[in-house]
Amino acid sequence: MILGERMDTFLASLDAGNTPFLDQIEREALKTNVPVIRTQTQGLLRFLLAVRRPMSILEVGCAIGFSALLMSEYAPEGCKITTIEKYEKRIPVARENFARAGKEDVITLLEGDAANILKELAGPYDFIFMDAAKGQYIHFLPEILRLLAPGGLLVSDNVLQDGDILESRFAVERRNRTIHSRMREYLYELTHHEALRTVVLPVGDGVTVSCVTKSSKDIEP
Repeated sequence: MILGERMDTFLASLDAGNTPFLDQIEREALKTNVPVIRTQTQGLLRFLLAVRRPMSILEVGCAIGFSALLMSEYAPEGCKITTIEKYEKRIPVARENFARAGKEDVITLLEGDAANILKELAGPYDFIFMDAAKGQYIHFLPEILRLLAPGGLLVSDNVLQDGDILESRFAVERRNRTIHSRMREYLYELTHHEALRTVVLPVGDGVTVSCVTKSSKDIEP
């Protein structure tokens, strides 16, 4: 836990919760060991959606559709969501969940590798939620910046890696070192990019919120 178990439990106790349907989807995900965004992250998304009121959302990393459904529930009426997933076993579950929720006309699921799909999208999107393979965030970023509308928000989840991001790369397990170094690079790029203003929040497993301050077309190469 980033903030410590007691604090995390206390903050979770203050959460207003979701709709019964979302709670059901979350229970089903946890029962089948499918990761979903943490309680504090859910609250942050609900808040940002209320403030920003996006009409077009892109999600990179759908899993079984929980976060897309959450965003569709709390986004303004008429908002359209595009979500990307490449794990074949989760795609039919996500589609079924969208159908159960009656959200098939609201949420579009694109199947395949985000590295390829992002290049084909035109955008712009008011709000982008990044929750895919952590080692790929840095590689997705150029296309994400192209797709974000001026003033748009980029929210990236799981950026602090349960606190491992603080450690030297030699202190983390060898198999995690590449992800560790790429996430550090991603955080540096977000916080130093001239087109962004970024805050890093110790929410859930770490979340960054980045606002586009100028178009990527206006940035000198």
